[in-house]
Amino acid sequence: MLGADDARQLAFAQQHGRVFVTRDADFLRLNALGSEHAGIVYSPRRMSVGAFVARLLRIHHALTAEEMGNRVEYL
Repeated sequence: MLGADDARQLAFAQQHGRVFVTRDADFLRLNALGSEHAGIVYSPRRMSVGAFVARLLRIHHALTAEEMGNRVEYL
């Protein structure tokens, strides 16, 4: 998917049932425009790998795949 635009990347993730993890705020715009997706996890700031993984795991344990659909979670 290298070089694909944001909308195509988000659609690809949805087709494969994958939550999209990003620091790119353009994906928040796509969500606001009503793009269907399997979920977006947005990290507005840098953090250590350990903190990043710990926060992702919290989301994974708290929400089902169905609950993540068309939802944005912030790290």
